[in-house]
Amino acid sequence: MEHVDVLIIGAGLSGIGAASHLSKKCPNKSYAILEGRESMGGTWDIFRYPGIRSDSDMFTLGYSFKPWTSTKFLADGPSILAYIKETAEEFNVKEKIRYNKQVSKVSWDSNTCKWTVYFVDNKTGEQQKLSCHFISSCTGYYNYDHGYQPEFAGRENFKGTFIHPQFWPENFDYKNKKVIVIGSGATAVTIVPEMAEDAKLVTMLQRSPTYMASVPGIDPMVNSLRKFLPEKAVYRITRTRNIAFQSLVYGFSRRFPKALRSVLLAGVKRQIGDTDLKHFKPNYNPWDERLCAVKDGDFFKKVKQGKVEIVTDHIDHFTETGITLKSGLTLDADIIISATGLDLKFFGGINIEVDGEAIDCTKKMNYKGVMLEDVPNIGFTFGYTNASWTLKADLTAEWICRLIKLMDSKNAQKAMPVNFDAEVFAGDFLSFQSGYVQRAIKTFPKMGNKLPWKLVQNYPIDLAMLRYGKMDDGKLQFFKAKNKKKSADVVKLKKAG
Repeated sequence: MEHVDVLIIGAGLSGIGAASHLSKKCPNKSYAILEGRESMGGTWDIFRYPGIRSDSDMFTLGYSFKPWTSTKFLADGPSILAYIKETAEEFNVKEKIRYNKQVSKVSWDSNTCKWTVYFVDNKTGEQQKLSCHFISSCTGYYNYDHGYQPEFAGRENFKGTFIHPQFWPENFDYKNKKVIVIGSGATAVTIVPEMAEDAKLVTMLQRSPTYMASVPGIDPMVNSLRKFLPEKAVYRITRTRNIAFQSLVYGFSRRFPKALRSVLLAGVKRQIGDTDLKHFKPNYNPWDERLCAVKDGDFFKKVKQGKVEIVTDHIDHFTETGITLKSGLTLDADIIISATGLDLKFFGGINIEVDGEAIDCTKKMNYKGVMLEDVPNIGFTFGYTNASWTLKADLTAEWICRLIKLMDSKNAQKAMPVNFDAEVFAGDFLSFQSGYVQRAIKTFPKMGNKLPWKLVQNYPIDLAMLRYGKMDDGKLQFFKAKNKKKSADVVKLKKAG
């Protein structure tokens, strides 16, 4: 069976970043990337709907080791995909990717301290496998096969076009059409103003409002700095500033939610004019759900111009020509876009076995947001809900490299987090209130009530813990392979010194 030191699952933003970190920090390690699709890029290759862009600035969504050199602050999907491909080329990652390889199961054997990875070639249907010492999971956190789709009564009666943004038709024409976009999250806030450019009318139909804030498409400070400083310095300064600002705003929202609510609503009011502000007043505190970034205020401009209308109501049923609401109001449409969110999936739905026993991840606590208790030699990438995904992905990749090097220095074949603290108790993995999280939270691992078992969603704390913190902390246990002559138990390594 083919063997590699490290297997990376997924060739999206996280997977390409993990491979780049590994090639730089552990150049002596062999690795491969298994990607279920036929191209790299993950999210930024899948989504093709009008206006597709990041809702995080590119100076924090970009990799820590590769400056974002464009003038774009919130970048469009094709630009982000080009950045990912450029990184793969620069760090010689491309030749390590094996496309159309769908992983179904990973199985750990303590006798050999190796994972056997089972996967299917999506083109031939052939069942294949390889072995590795360590797995770096970069599968993302949502289902690539389908998005979340509620059951709408009478949907089959609608005679127009019904689309979920995750599967946007190529060259779809919506010029001079009446469009309803169901939803008020990041996708809806992106797609609505873009479609309003050519559509006859776009109606955003929401059950409840979302906090929104206008964000500039280009950062004037960046262009000023570039006149005097090299690109790497500009990137580092801007990245540090943005991280600090995000951390301060999030911290402020936790301590003074009413004050931040007032600031956000005042900002909206300045831009929408006489439009009823009730459509922008959520019934929760800022950052209980993700705040929507409005690029250059484009959404607000279209509302003010009358090209976009907002309706806050609940759907009763679909009709042949549109939607009838609980209030009795009827909305006509040629096209209905169901921007109803993602279907979350932990570890891409891959089954995990340890010594022949199936692992129920929902009963395991996370360790430092990277590993799971009692599961050896596998790291999971899961980004922030309150900041850029890549900030955590970078730290995760760095920490995995640190762990691999520490295992080598200890001559250890196995590393596994173990909880010895009776005062640690488990709760939900995330405290985020967004619908897509709450629908799936019970299918995810647990979070402890204190570090390192607690998922803090705080970049400065994670930076201190993952990049600079002590690795050999007593919770992370190191082992040699089983001694077959003596017993079936693992032999724990003594601490150095």
